[in-house]
Amino acid sequence: PGAPAEPGPAESFAQRAQQLTPQQWRVLALMVQGDQNKMIAHKLNVGEATVKAHVTVILKKLGVRSRTQAVIEARHLALPPAG
Repeated sequence: PGAPAEPGPAESFAQRAQQLTPQQWRVLALMVQGDQNKMIAHKLNVGEATVKAHVTVILKKLGVRSRTQAVIEARHLALPPAG
């Protein structure tokens, strides 16, 4: 019997995405919609620095290097509604 197959990139991204908090999911969903930090902060009624902190943690949890990469990968997932 061989070792189990490694999960594909989409599966592993989905697994990593499960680590996000509800607020991080909302931030990610708004990022996917194309909103910048200032607009996300306005929509979620938080400070822009809070959004920046969320984005930093989101990128780390998802194992991606950039906001763009996070958005591209997240588009393959069924995101909960933002807001």
